[in-house]
Amino acid sequence: MRGWFRLTLGLLAVVLGALWTVQGLGYPGDSLMTGHRIWAVIGPVVVLIGLVTLWHGLRARRR
Repeated sequence: MRGWFRLTLGLLAVVLGALWTVQGLGYPGDSLMTGHRIWAVIGPVVVLIGLVTLWHGLRARRR
């Protein structure tokens, strides 16, 4: 069970960050976050944090 929590958390962060980026760029029409540029900045940061967390989770699983 080593690394599963990190993998799950990392995957969730990547998906959430991608969603926030798309909303910040104004693509979906029915959202409170649509068109707010701050989410277009926060989203990629969350994606990068998620990718680092995924990488650490994969390393923990290999040990």
